Amino acid sequence: MLDDLELPQVQEAALAERRELAEHRAPGMDGSLLQDMGRRPSRFTVWGVAAGPDAAEFVERLADRFRQGTPAVFTADVDAGARVERVSITGLRVEELAGKPQRWMYALSLSEHQEPVEPEGTAAVDAAVLEDAGGFADGLAAALDLAPFLVTGLEPFVGVLQGLIARLRGAAG
Repeated sequence: MLDDLELPQVQEAALAERRELAEHRAPGMDGSLLQDMGRRPSRFTVWGVAAGPDAAEFVERLADRFRQGTPAVFTADVDAGARVERVSITGLRVEELAGKPQRWMYALSLSEHQEPVEPEGTAAVDAAVLEDAGGFADGLAAALDLAPFLVTGLEPFVGVLQGLIARLRGAAG
């Protein structure tokens, strides 16, 4: 079942699951370290045949469900081990079977729908950043107060530096 839509004459239903592992190479070490990044959404493939006077209507309802793009409740024997409650239809293929009136083959690709996780509150981080910025601004203001002393402290070296520049220009010249 896909919401209230019963999938007729299901010929095959398959489940595929996968974990994401990040590989980290360590310098001077044979092999590498693997970090488990969690599991990917479960994926299902279902195909079957719709036959009879209601087959065209079923195919149209299935196509409408696909175009809506909203998650649907999925129940089947194959999902028992996966514990999946909602899926999104990621692919749909429909074929009218030639020479067989009122017979349609359908194939569905389904992916487990996972609700986005709400981000954690950032109030503590925001306060710490604001405190650091205030400390930086205070330090900058204190440094700017010392700028006049830097300029007046260099005045005794102006003559010596001008003579050095003149000799360098003459040597390059």
